[in-house]
Amino acid sequence: MPKNFEPAIKERAVRMVLEQLPEYASLSQACAAVGASLGEGKETLRTGVRKAQIDAGQREGLTTAEDEEIKRLKAENRRLREDVAILKAATTFFAGNSTPANADHGLHRPDEGLSRDGSVGDFHSTEG
Repeated sequence: MPKNFEPAIKERAVRMVLEQLPEYASLSQACAAVGASLGEGKETLRTGVRKAQIDAGQREGLTTAEDEEIKRLKAENRRLREDVAILKAATTFFAGNSTPANADHGLHRPDEGLSRDGSVGDFHSTEG
């Protein structure tokens, strides 16, 4: 289960990684060293550093603000789709109950043109 670090501690750790990054061969090594000293995971730090670099314009990708806006819009879109589905169901329900009870909507048609055995043709039998 992932740990939830306080934002202040995570921010400090990310700042430490960025400061010490030139001393290490890779971002992963810097994150592992700083993470070990602060008790944070290497991947947690690496993700935080990448996000900080994107927010600073040093790396391509979605900024934190853009990412939050996309999440907000997706949630709003999901809620609106649910609302539309509920309104469609309500419209169908109420429209179905607003017709007179004796209306058949063309569902019950007379058996015109069917013979007694159910085949199409002359209804009148030649047999007596």
